[in-house]
Amino acid sequence: MKGYFLFGALAIALPAIAGDAARLNHGDDPFIHVSNAIPNCATPRGPFETDQEWLDEAHYRIERGNSCWIAGRCRLSNGYLYDKEIAESVTRRLNSLNASLQWRDKTSLWLTIQRRFIYVDGCVARDFDRAHFVSALGETADVERVIDRTTIHP
Repeated sequence: MKGYFLFGALAIALPAIAGDAARLNHGDDPFIHVSNAIPNCATPRGPFETDQEWLDEAHYRIERGNSCWIAGRCRLSNGYLYDKEIAESVTRRLNSLNASLQWRDKTSLWLTIQRRFIYVDGCVARDFDRAHFVSALGETADVERVIDRTTIHP
């Protein structure tokens, strides 16, 4: 009787587990929540993918990672190897920028760092100077590009 009950519980639980694909940060890409001034700003998906999405993206990710090394534009053999260093540098850079831009008071932001790119997601106030912020963030060491995906509508 005990075995039957256990089997029945598994039979009920498995379809729920199978239908809900977990999203993981397979590439261990830095994902940093840096400000929280705009209420009701939805958390972005960031670098979190299902196993299938990760597998679908694997070849392209390898190509992107190695392309700067092959072209002679990177000192490291893969663009993704810079990401943890950039995450540390960008944290210091943001602290420095807050004095002049007061970005923390006007934003709810998350940063995803992948292959020397910084993706800026979240919400900003209407009067926030996004162009200046993105430009200043792009001056962080080893950053190739900053991609602004922010909105003024939470």
